[in-house]
Amino acid sequence: MKLLAAARLAFLFMSLAGMKTVCAVEYVSVSESSAILYDAPSTKAKKLFVVNRYMPFEQIVTLESWVKVRDRSGGLYWMEKHALSNKRYVYALLPLVDVRAEPDFSAPRLFQVRQQVALERLESTGTGWVRVRHLDGNMGYVRSADVWGG
Repeated sequence: MKLLAAARLAFLFMSLAGMKTVCAVEYVSVSESSAILYDAPSTKAKKLFVVNRYMPFEQIVTLESWVKVRDRSGGLYWMEKHALSNKRYVYALLPLVDVRAEPDFSAPRLFQVRQQVALERLESTGTGWVRVRHLDGNMGYVRSADVWGG
């Protein structure tokens, strides 16, 4: 009996090992000058925080006019859908983040941004770097580990 259970378990693990799992994380950002985070999908729910424009969130669940989002600390909140945009922004996580000319540590530093400064996310290089644009128009690359929001 134990041998049969072990064989079934081994078959299950081998089957799962051959499967490819795709979990795309979708990010959104605040498009209005500010937005309210609620504890439930209703304007009558408890208001928890007010956040500023460009704040990135991970989109968890979408209802008709509400979106459940996760912030960088893992907190889950509800926001009104009209306050969000699919335009991607990232926030600097470190006290100072270097923005470089190329996706390489040895590339010249173009400028630095302070913690929680928003940068428009243009594209991922797929090599641990993200191409970004500062709100003043300057562009460059940041390490994806130094920013949050995709």
